[in-house]
Amino acid sequence: MPQSAPSNSIELAIELNPSLHELAIALLSGEGIEYFLEEDNRLLAYLEESKWTKERELAIQAILQEQFGSVPPYQINLITERNWNAEWEAQLEPIEISDRLLIVQKNKGITPKTGQIVIEINPKMSFGTGYHATTRLMLRQMEQMELKGKKIMDIGTGTGVLAIAARKLGNDLPILAFDNNSWAAENAAENIVENHAEEITIALLDAEEDLIVNLKEGYDLILANINKNVIDRILPVIHKYAPLAPVLLSGILVYDEPWLKKLLKRLGYEIAQTIYEDEWLSSFIRPRSR
Repeated sequence: MPQSAPSNSIELAIELNPSLHELAIALLSGEGIEYFLEEDNRLLAYLEESKWTKERELAIQAILQEQFGSVPPYQINLITERNWNAEWEAQLEPIEISDRLLIVQKNKGITPKTGQIVIEINPKMSFGTGYHATTRLMLRQMEQMELKGKKIMDIGTGTGVLAIAARKLGNDLPILAFDNNSWAAENAAENIVENHAEEITIALLDAEEDLIVNLKEGYDLILANINKNVIDRILPVIHKYAPLAPVLLSGILVYDEPWLKKLLKRLGYEIAQTIYEDEWLSSFIRPRSR
């Protein structure tokens, strides 16, 4: 059983123009920070207290300095899980991915459009509420796919929203959805029950260490909404151990599209489709025809 979330966390409150939030989130995600709140002129980033070190702070200062020319003003606050989780949940509003798909917070009444699929998410700070462009991009790509008859792996599942969406969009085979964060895995399991999404296995696994043994089970589609550094490490593994499986990925900035194309060419993938929102992209890739 996954462990509960830690009682204390560090809140990094950065004074930053809203137009720079997406880029800052990408940079901080690369430094191991996974949870964010966006306010008008502040970005709030959260990390377990035990993982916050002076070395990590200096690394964050360095990447902000490099990207923005100077380190934006920021404050470091120690807060309890109860307070910041309540703050996070209080700000959530329904997210309409499309006329076909709507994400709402659990227990918030809303009337969907006729025929609109509703996914109820209680995020508990896990990534994947629909507020981030990468989640929306993944869902919009999935809407265009024929998911029936496909065995799916969801790497870095967060709230479980992609796995749940796959089931509600017609998938009828077992789904393995995993995350290396115990809090996220517990949250995803709860959301799957709330959405009556059957045959989705939630596991606490590492995207790199536990990948090979699971790929050998055989999958028809792999979902990976993670970050550039992890994609760089796991895509060669996916290609080796699941050479016929197409991959839908996101978590990559548009500025890194040349890097992605170079990686795909080296591995022997072709891009079936890439879509964009703000500074992010999502690519659906498949093994190149021979």
